[in-house]
Amino acid sequence: MDSPPLTPPNLPLSAAEKVILRWDSTASEEAREKMIFDCDRHEVDLYLQAVDEIQRSISSTSISDDTNQVNPAVQIAMARLEDEFRNILISHTIPIEADSLTEQDLEQQPSSSSSPIHREAIDGESNYVNDEGNKLFRFNSEGTCSNVSVNSSYRSTSSIREIDLIPSEAVYDLRCIAERMISSGYLRECIQVYGSVRKSAVDSSFRKLGIEKLSIGDVQRLEWEQLETKIRRWIRAAKVCVRTLFASEKRLCEQIFDGVGTCIDDACFMETVKGPAIQLFNFAEAISISRRSPEKLFKILDLHDALMNLMPDIDFVFDCKSSDSIRVQAAEILSRLAEAARGILSEFENAVLREPSKVPVPGGTIHPLTRYVMNYISLISDYKVTLNELIVSKPSTGSRYSGDPSTPDMDFEEIEGQTPLAIHLIWIIVILQFNLDGKCKHYKDASLSHLFIMNNVHYIVQKVRGSAELREMIGDDYLRKLTGKFRQAATSYQRATWVGVLHCLRDEGLHVSGGFSSGVSKSALRERFKAFNAMFEEVHRTQCVWLIPDSQLREELRISISEKLIPAYRSFLGRFRSHIESGRHPENYIKYSVEDLEDDVLDFFEGIPVSPHLRRRSN
Repeated sequence: MDSPPLTPPNLPLSAAEKVILRWDSTASEEAREKMIFDCDRHEVDLYLQAVDEIQRSISSTSISDDTNQVNPAVQIAMARLEDEFRNILISHTIPIEADSLTEQDLEQQPSSSSSPIHREAIDGESNYVNDEGNKLFRFNSEGTCSNVSVNSSYRSTSSIREIDLIPSEAVYDLRCIAERMISSGYLRECIQVYGSVRKSAVDSSFRKLGIEKLSIGDVQRLEWEQLETKIRRWIRAAKVCVRTLFASEKRLCEQIFDGVGTCIDDACFMETVKGPAIQLFNFAEAISISRRSPEKLFKILDLHDALMNLMPDIDFVFDCKSSDSIRVQAAEILSRLAEAARGILSEFENAVLREPSKVPVPGGTIHPLTRYVMNYISLISDYKVTLNELIVSKPSTGSRYSGDPSTPDMDFEEIEGQTPLAIHLIWIIVILQFNLDGKCKHYKDASLSHLFIMNNVHYIVQKVRGSAELREMIGDDYLRKLTGKFRQAATSYQRATWVGVLHCLRDEGLHVSGGFSSGVSKSALRERFKAFNAMFEEVHRTQCVWLIPDSQLREELRISISEKLIPAYRSFLGRFRSHIESGRHPENYIKYSVEDLEDDVLDFFEGIPVSPHLRRRSN
């Protein structure tokens, strides 16, 4: 198609109509195969001038036959501009690189002005606008020059990072077309074309981010293990979507439509991103209303924190009235996530209290419930900043003298001044101990039940001491109370196990009437040694397979046992050994040397059966 000669600025109406009709794609195959905005700039300017002349003619002429003759030209022009608008949007869209859709990229380049893309766009535009020799004229419907800076709405915050989605020259052309379509009453067509093309681009970015099209029902049917992975991916994707993808789409709408009509840029923005935004937030909404269970708490808190951090950006990006529904949806999801976290904590407390297992753990070691609960509240302490804001009331159960035998008593006055979250954590430990006290009754051996309590309360104390955050919330006063409880359990164990053994090493009952020095009853003494041997062998046999997992606690208890047992046995042996050795078969009665006992005590609490070994006769 040959380019016409240069047209003077005031293009006659008849000439304008000829320009419009020459590019009528319904009447010319050549017009169908070529796009005006792919031609040289003179051709583009000529067509826009023709459209402007026809629009001026319509606005300045009263309704007449002449006007009716012009209307078809307007319709042809608008159809053509719609095609051109679509073609520019599609052909000039800059594919978003994967690196631009990563949270790491956002953190490294928090300011959009630091982006090389932005620097090139800004520098290039400056040359484009200010170079008077090459300046391209665009005319709005009033016939005046429309010099629009495509970066007029440029902004940068610490979290928002806008990137160029379309080159500045193409943005300028899109605005020129949009002005003419909208002034001719083709607003709806313009918005529909824009929204359709840009939504496809957003969908493409969603696929790169791994955002799936899942309904709320789809999400709720997934296994929790699958959801944990998807939640991590969603948190990363949501930051990029709000701070880069949606923010950049909003900026593009403003560059093209701002000032063209009332809130048209907002309408185009919502036409583009409303569906994807709803798709994005539906996932978080599905999580917020899903069935509650303890393992979900921390991912829900991760979601809550991520969404809370995004709320200022959501308010910033979706600040127009037409996007109220997006802001409201995000705020409601945030509120439901907070309520879900509170509900899960309450249900966790109830689950700990009612945990029904009655089979004693072998060897009196740490119960799986104790490990689970203490690891759980250690994780809770890692989220204390968030949970201190969400947990604002004390536990709903656990008051002193409640009269309910299935619920422990707790005096809240003893922990006055603690935060509600700290009180909840203490309450969880209280109900854990209450449950453990019930479980220890399933041991037939009283000594083992005391060892079980000692092991478990000691583990609780160590977990509290091992976390600075947890220790700060629990407080040293309650920690001392817990320490006292496991030490009392250790004392009770020693009393239950060793009082009877040590009772064999007393002098009472070994003397007969007469002089003290010669009044020892050998038969009573032999029975006493036999009783000691039998009791110690049984203790050794059973308590070698008992287990104290903590090496320091295990060593401390062995030392405590030795400090009571070894001096008592050494003294008893020293006083009465000669009486046994002077008789027949002394090895049947004196089976242990002091060194033998010291070695045997080292076998205790290893959780490993020890075979009886041959002992040499003590000399």
